[in-house]
Parts: sequence; C-alpha cells; structure tokens
Amino acid sequence: MKIIKDVKFLIVGLGLIGGSYAQALTDLGYEVGAITRSQSSIDYAKENGLISSGTTEVTREYVSRFDVIVFALYPNVLLNWLSEYQDYIKDGAVLTDVTGVKTPIVYKIQEMLRPEIEFIGAHPMAGKEVYGVQNADKTIFRNANYIVTPTDKNTPEGINCCRELGKILGFKTVCELSPEKHDEMIGFLSQLTHCIAVSLMTCKESRELVNYTGDSFRDLTRIAKINETMWTELFLLNKGELLSQMDLFIDKFKELKSAIECEDTEKMKEIMKTSTERRAYFDKK
Repeated sequence: MKIIKDVKFLIVGLGLIGGSYAQALTDLGYEVGAITRSQSSIDYAKENGLISSGTTEVTREYVSRFDVIVFALYPNVLLNWLSEYQDYIKDGAVLTDVTGVKTPIVYKIQEMLRPEIEFIGAHPMAGKEVYGVQNADKTIFRNANYIVTPTDKNTPEGINCCRELGKILGFKTVCELSPEKHDEMIGFLSQLTHCIAVSLMTCKESRELVNYTGDSFRDLTRIAKINETMWTELFLLNKGELLSQMDLFIDKFKELKSAIECEDTEKMKEIMKTSTERRAYFDKK
C-alpha cells in the first residue's frame, strides 16, 4: 500500500506517541481517527485538531473505515486487542505499532492474524518524560530514528508502507532490523540506560543535593522519570537480552572500579580514551 492522500489512519492508544502521530498526520492533510479508553483524551484531541474523529468504543463500523492502523499500546494490551477485534479490520489494511520490544509480540501477532491483513513492527525512537495526548508534539520525531522490524511474513508493499510512514512523520533516519536484532539493540541503548538512570536516582537520597547538582547529574538521570507500569512490562518481555546487557555494563563498571582501587592510572586513561572515542561516533551522527 502506498500512503496517498486518501489513506485513512486510525491511532489506537492516544497517549504522547499516539497523539504525536495523530498531530503529524493530521497536519499533513490525512484523515486521522482514534480509539482510546479516556473520553477526555478524545475530546482534547478533537478540540485541538489532532484527529477528525474518535471513540472509546471498539466497533466494527468504526474500525473498518481505516486503511492503516497504528497501535500505541502496551505490548500485552496490543496482543489482547488484536485477539478480540481483528475481525473488525478491513481486508488489505496495514497494521503497525510503536512498541519498545519486538520478538515477544511481532511473531505472535503475525501468527494470530488472518491472512487478509498485514502487521509490521516499528519503533519510533522518540519521546519525552511526560505522558498523555495533552503533551503531543510532532517535533519529537524531527531528529529521531525510526526502526522497522520486518519478518519473512511481510510483503515488500507492507515494508514500504511502514518505511514511508516513518518518512512522512519526519524522522531523521528510517532503518530496518530483525525483531531479534532490534531487541538486542534496544536492550543496550534504551533499557539498560533506563536501568542505570533508575539505579543512580535510587541508590542515594538526593533531595538535599538538588541545590548543588550540575548538568552531568541532570543529563544522566533525565530518563529516571519513568512510567513504572510500561517499563516493567518492557523489561520483563526482553528479560534475557536486558540481563545480558546489564552483565556487560557491570563487568565494565567493575573494571573501572578495580582500576581506581589499584590506582592503575594507565587502565583508567585507557578506559576513558575508549569512552571519548566511542562517544564521538554519536556526535558525528
């Protein structure tokens, strides 16, 4: 499916990311509908021009109107939604998601879906430390990466549709990874970093330190303001990969700790030099 102007989008789950998708697509002239649990979120989105229609009820009449459906739901909620309502979706529709883990859900979804509809996983690497459609902001996609996670069950047309969606939303980079490689990568780049931020924020009572801190602590702990329900689910769904990445970090942290204990200045400098060199990759990107 090519994303042309008469393609109709449905956003299921109207939080920060779902709302930002809706804002971006509506501003581009597409018809965008939404299904979410909260009527106040529907009302806000309609009043602020993020969507043209919305409902808290899942009905065949409404769902079947749309060509592309974006699921901005927790992983297990997504699986349950499709199990219950997939028959409401029109033949030929393309389904995608914004979920932070892929292997535990992509294959299950593709296995359960009837053959007339296609699901292809995607992960927008964007967000804020705030929640809800009231904080929707399409500009969060501007310098961000968008990852498509196709499998051998996906068609070239479905993959191209998902890639095109990332491009029209304004992501800086659109790339492809297998679900397995995605989960390995996300275990390190996102989930491990959240674990580090949470551990740093909770290992010491820091309330009295707020008047003395500098940018280093603020930068390191920015993502410690965390949705505990969602991230607990994501951590457990990617448990094996995340634990592997945590072991990798612990080993390197112990190596630096040992070098400091032994006053091994050469080892300390070697580690820091490697750190500086590798951080430069991201500055260039």
